[in-house]
Amino acid sequence: MGFDARFLGVGAAMPRVGEADAATSVELDYVHFTVVLDCARRLARVTGVNLDGAELVELERGERWQLDERIPADWQAGPEIYAGNDLDRGHLVRRRDPVWGSPEVAARANSDTFRYPNAAPQASGFNQSKELWLGLEDHVLEHARAHRLRLSVFTAPVLAAGDPPYRGIRVPLRFWKIAAWNTGAELAAIGFVVDQAPLVDTGAVREPAPGEVPPLGPFRTFQVPIADIAALTGLVMPPLVAADRLPAAIAAVGWRRIEEPGDILL
Repeated sequence: MGFDARFLGVGAAMPRVGEADAATSVELDYVHFTVVLDCARRLARVTGVNLDGAELVELERGERWQLDERIPADWQAGPEIYAGNDLDRGHLVRRRDPVWGSPEVAARANSDTFRYPNAAPQASGFNQSKELWLGLEDHVLEHARAHRLRLSVFTAPVLAAGDPPYRGIRVPLRFWKIAAWNTGAELAAIGFVVDQAPLVDTGAVREPAPGEVPPLGPFRTFQVPIADIAALTGLVMPPLVAADRLPAAIAAVGWRRIEEPGDILL
């Protein structure tokens, strides 16, 4: 169970937490995916899911969010974070991605995605937008389904020191995603960052008043060098950096704004 680094037929290990964060991290295996939870921040530092486009199963959501009983409740950003506000419980490992295999296995994977270590607070528009993050996830999933591909997808919030405090956590303002696949000859990967912070251009984030939901949005999606994701997160991922498909000439210009799936450079 859990994430399989050899799932693609070439080495594609999950990004690893750096030494500075190892003491507060715990690895949680689920069906077809793994979450590395930062117990101090109470949110994931990295998730990794294996997605088999030839065996995907369509299931209704049919689940409710639950704490993971294998770890203490106060290590998790649980239901109290989302009560009485417009924050979404944003799936990190997307619900549909690990739902493949036999009906029994697919059902367990579906249920496993509704554990709080696999959630992060997101502005409601951020999580539900078909044009941005969800549209990107749909594009990755449908590409795998149409071409019967295997993918490994890594996703998490950027846990930055300046994230605004709220109800005992700090709400992440950026999220990242890396999709990796086997070209038949070698590993290939692409990386993305989505920003849900206000005043993105200046980086200015107003500190919320006590008990106030942080002001989130507007948000934008970028295809970025995977090396930049490693630098932002402090995660160790040399094979993914080496496999980046973003052309060096474009990467040198800066982050590439993505307005629709057709803008993605593969």
